[in-house]
Amino acid sequence: MIASSPAGIPRTIFDPEHAILRDAMRRFCEREIAPFHNAWETEGVVPRAIWRRAGELGFLCMALPAEYGGADADFRASVVFTEELARIGATGPGFALQSDIVAPYILHYGSPEQKRRWLPRLASGEIVSAIAMSEPGAGSDLAAVATRAERIDGGYAISGSKTFITNGVLADLVIVVAKTDPSAGSRGVTLFLVERGMPGFGSGRPLEKIGLRAQDTAELAFDRVRVGDDAVLGELDGGFKLLMSELAQERLSIAVTAVAVAETALAQTIAYCGEREAFGKRILDFQNTRFSLATLKTKISLARVFVDRCIELHCRGELDATTAAMAKLEATELQFRVLDDCLQLHGGYGYMLDYPIARAWADGRVQRIYGGSNEIMREIIGRSLEGRRE
Repeated sequence: MIASSPAGIPRTIFDPEHAILRDAMRRFCEREIAPFHNAWETEGVVPRAIWRRAGELGFLCMALPAEYGGADADFRASVVFTEELARIGATGPGFALQSDIVAPYILHYGSPEQKRRWLPRLASGEIVSAIAMSEPGAGSDLAAVATRAERIDGGYAISGSKTFITNGVLADLVIVVAKTDPSAGSRGVTLFLVERGMPGFGSGRPLEKIGLRAQDTAELAFDRVRVGDDAVLGELDGGFKLLMSELAQERLSIAVTAVAVAETALAQTIAYCGEREAFGKRILDFQNTRFSLATLKTKISLARVFVDRCIELHCRGELDATTAAMAKLEATELQFRVLDDCLQLHGGYGYMLDYPIARAWADGRVQRIYGGSNEIMREIIGRSLEGRRE
């Protein structure tokens, strides 16, 4: 199906059913998220009811097989939802993390029992999930995690702390990255499924952030949390390999958000400049304004083509880690430039939180940090120059 992005470039990656899906998702976002998002930003968390509503409508974990409550869709369905959330500036609901990160780990590496137990509940929105990688002393360097999982009778005792955990306040299920063999470096990392309510597992209040204020982000603490052998996700000591295999989709998802946010900011700024006057004429009538917006439109169009191509490759199972890193790097760097330039064109009003551009500017800054900082993306791309891998 051919459609046009807000930047004007034709898009050919979607099928006719995606237009129907987009329409339904747009109504959901406009009616059930947009009117309440400001209140959620004040509260620092979204209500569980919005998760259940998204699940009821079939918008969560759409890539899961029907037997687990999904729609047997490919990644393009998630792209549509991500773009519609970005269009209204909704940064609170951590739907993408549940659908595009946590659920795939369990689907691809979970035991039959783990899949039966957790996937339908993730798809329905009955439970909220998170993945706990980052620590106070280990961010992008996943091999340096200090959280330990000590072998005990019948399972493991997990001890340590995690920080910057999206959905950390609400999460009922957390994939925890822990060291099971500290002497083995990255070869001694294991993933565990840890449930809220287990003795020794606690979460703090929502962290105070400069942006993404409606998205609940928290610190998690594990004080000898006892889990059984059935809590191991995938192979013992094989967690680092699993993390690397799933990072391409996470980074592509970040790139999708970045381009959608940039397109939205451009459209809002063009509209503002067409209405606002200075020195007796519209801001849009000044050559500097037109040239600035023309440059942004061109760069966004180029990024859109590249990211859409990455989506095509990913849906065919052909997106490699280096290309995903390039998508994340370029799209988030562009988003930063677009938001900053668009805020500038709003003048003093661009600094006011009443205007969407101000909130988007604050929300967008983290895109260059999470999912692996852009410095790490450059390192991954740099290694590929000599045939080395991540």
